[in-house]
Amino acid sequence: MTLQGHCDSRFTPVADAFAALFEDPQARGAALCIQVGGETLVDLFAGAAGKDEGQDWQADTLLNLFSCTKTFAAVAALQMVGEGKLELDAPVARYWPEFAAAGKQAITVRQLLCHRAGLPALHQMLPAEALYDWQAMTAALAAEEPWWQPGEEHGYAPITYGWLVGEVIRRVDGREPGVAIVERTAKPLGLDFHIGLDDAEFPRVAHIARAKGNLGDAAAQRLLRTMMSEPNALTTRAFTNPPSILTSTNKPEWRRMQQPAANGHGNARSLAGFYSGLLQGRLLDKKLLAELTREHARGEDRTLLTSTRFGLGTMLDQPELANATYGLGPRAFGHPGAGGSVGFADPERELAFGFVTNTLGPYVLMDPRAQQLARVVGTCLCSSADTRRRAVGTFLHDSARKTQLAASHARGMGVVACQSNIKKANWLSKL
Repeated sequence: MTLQGHCDSRFTPVADAFAALFEDPQARGAALCIQVGGETLVDLFAGAAGKDEGQDWQADTLLNLFSCTKTFAAVAALQMVGEGKLELDAPVARYWPEFAAAGKQAITVRQLLCHRAGLPALHQMLPAEALYDWQAMTAALAAEEPWWQPGEEHGYAPITYGWLVGEVIRRVDGREPGVAIVERTAKPLGLDFHIGLDDAEFPRVAHIARAKGNLGDAAAQRLLRTMMSEPNALTTRAFTNPPSILTSTNKPEWRRMQQPAANGHGNARSLAGFYSGLLQGRLLDKKLLAELTREHARGEDRTLLTSTRFGLGTMLDQPELANATYGLGPRAFGHPGAGGSVGFADPERELAFGFVTNTLGPYVLMDPRAQQLARVVGTCLCSSADTRRRAVGTFLHDSARKTQLAASHARGMGVVACQSNIKKANWLSKL
């Protein structure tokens, strides 16, 4: 497989690990972008983007990022909090009066953002075409009764999140939700990211296909068993109501709609750029970023039937769980998308990571492909740090020797030796 793009020589093992993904005969296309301290060190892509032969992945290829979209929506909502237009602990009904029906008058904006509102699904089945009818979906959710007492438990809202958070954004901002979110998050950073794709962009969009024969880990198999055997279960309804949710990815109407939970279109570069912008304070101030990344929910997820840990629109790292860690530091935050795409940030390393693929895997939380790439990135960063420490050690040795000679010379001349080299050596020794 021929890789396209560029990779800093210090991250050659990352390029090798990325190339190794294509040893799987079912692998189609993928892209990877790594930024550290705002600098792009890895920007690679390879494989097939189209459904037919000869449609190769290009530098500007887009694809459906699925739930990676959720964090963009949450950041837009938090920006409105910072502007004084929205309050996290205010009832949703303050901004959306119809939402107060069926005992939901006390549900807060914060509870919507962290999956504690009790609305991950609709009880009554809707027709397939309702998926593309914003008015119908928001009206149904406004009338819906929560699946549990809001605030007492949590359950991931795979698709309803977009209508719930998106309707609040629409009513407060005044623009359509996709437009508002993109204008607030992607445009200031110059990102190639869209919620509600223009038809003119369709030729750039990769065709999504599911890999066959892999049932995934225990969490994935548990979810699948529930969906196959319990048609009325919360989990089943969350992913199949309306029934067109799982079959619409490549359809023009799905690309055109504005669904801030699941149909953002972008690439690895836009994910890495977004998280780099968050780390640099270009989208949220420190206080609001702390709210975004603070733990709001943790434990058994009513929808996903596995342990999850959420901030506000972000999935937080669970280092102790193999299927729930991004693969780097414990403070990492971000969001995976269905099938393997993921964007996240590791604040300790000032690192932003974006991986996308049009070969969907079966995993519920983190995909092993992205985890492996992240671990290799971590190894490269450690190796680079070791090299810097050795270089600093050499400098310290030379600097100390020069300081000793200078002090000896100064004493011989009756002059007090300059202390600047000593201070510099002490400072460098802390690195």
